[in-house]
Amino acid sequence: MSFALQRERAIHHIMTKDIPPSSDTARCAWLPAGKPDYTHYHDTEWGVPVHDDRLLFEMLILEGAQAGLSWYTILKRREGYRTAFAHFDPVLCAALDDDALERILVSGDIIRNRLKVFSVRKNARAFLAIQQEFGSFDAYLWRFVGGVPKVNRPRTLKAIPASTPESDALSKDLKKRGMSFVGSTIIYAYMQAVGLVNDHLHDCFLAPR
Repeated sequence: MSFALQRERAIHHIMTKDIPPSSDTARCAWLPAGKPDYTHYHDTEWGVPVHDDRLLFEMLILEGAQAGLSWYTILKRREGYRTAFAHFDPVLCAALDDDALERILVSGDIIRNRLKVFSVRKNARAFLAIQQEFGSFDAYLWRFVGGVPKVNRPRTLKAIPASTPESDALSKDLKKRGMSFVGSTIIYAYMQAVGLVNDHLHDCFLAPR
């Protein structure tokens, strides 16, 4: 059975059972206890291959917003980001003027960091240029892993790197194309989030078998 099919069946099993996986179901050790929304993200999104450009843009912006913070800090504000940034439509984000960004900075339910907020417009414009060149951001992005997820099966948290040659290459190229908040560590987290890399720990119930 292919990994993609195995993953799809696992998620279907989670979402359709009357009783969700119990709290003692084995999951990645980095997942904190007592946060159902974080658990849901881990169980249904993290490591799942993404090919939808809008979602790829959303996660790119959210991972950049995380810089210096915990992912849960951003996850709690995800709906706020979607509201502030037109549900991450890159065309609309690229068209935001300074006044609109200033209003978001003051009133949005987001991390109110000026550089991060203004980088959304800058990154959206670079994102659109990449779409124009490659036909889709998806086509551009997946080239960096040869078109298929890299499955690592780490046994411990220490075995998960902060960056890799692939994230170095992607980070360097995105910076060259004008993006901000796309350092190699941020980009490796992005690659994990959108499934270019699968780093579920070997004893997690979602780890590839």
